[in-house]
Amino acid sequence: MEYSIHALAKLAGISVRTLHYYDEKKLLSPRRISSNGYRVYGEKEVDSLQQILFYRELGLPLDEISQIIHAKDYDFAAALAQHLTSLMAKRDRLDLVIVNVQKTISASKGEIKMTDKEKFEGFKKNLIDENEKKYGREIRAAFGDQAVDDSNARLMGLTPEKYAEVQDLSQQINQALKQALEQGDPAGETAQKVCEMHKKWLSFFWKNYTKEAHMGLAQTYVDDPRFRKYYDDIAPGCAEFLRDAIMIYCK
Repeated sequence: MEYSIHALAKLAGISVRTLHYYDEKKLLSPRRISSNGYRVYGEKEVDSLQQILFYRELGLPLDEISQIIHAKDYDFAAALAQHLTSLMAKRDRLDLVIVNVQKTISASKGEIKMTDKEKFEGFKKNLIDENEKKYGREIRAAFGDQAVDDSNARLMGLTPEKYAEVQDLSQQINQALKQALEQGDPAGETAQKVCEMHKKWLSFFWKNYTKEAHMGLAQTYVDDPRFRKYYDDIAPGCAEFLRDAIMIYCK
């Protein structure tokens, strides 16, 4: 079955402008152009659009979606299975947050008493899911599923006090990193203090620390565009500066 651009937009619940934009980005092109110049979409394009909308629902940027669905080894059935796993994880996270809110409401009415651990369960799970969505594929490829699963388990096991300490330490690292970058010396006292704090931060997540793993992670901060953006948003050049400082620290 074939669809005009207006018919497909209505079917998918998106705007015609969105389909035009997907065509401009070479994310989704029509099957053919009719004799009167209109875009016509077929079954293959419908399936591709479904996949694009799945990935959009999971929060992936369009450039990354394009790389995935246009990869030579792209497997439609495997992609659907991955979508299902991701959506079920998202549902579980939302269920946890909903339960957390319900308990908080009941606690505020004096109907139940929440433990300190219960108050933070939803937030920690949300942090894990966000990290998985942004960096999970790259980190799992670099360090293995077991290491990442152990790290997530350690995070979920943190007490409220330790969780607050992790959050505070992360902010301290970013502030000190910006200051060290301004000083311009990755071997300097401030930069090396940042590395020491970074090692301490990793200890909350890693069961076993090694210099090799620390240096590998530092290189990932430079190689992966999303990690690089996170650090370069602190100040331009932060990702490479931190990598250089950690290399010096570990060697």
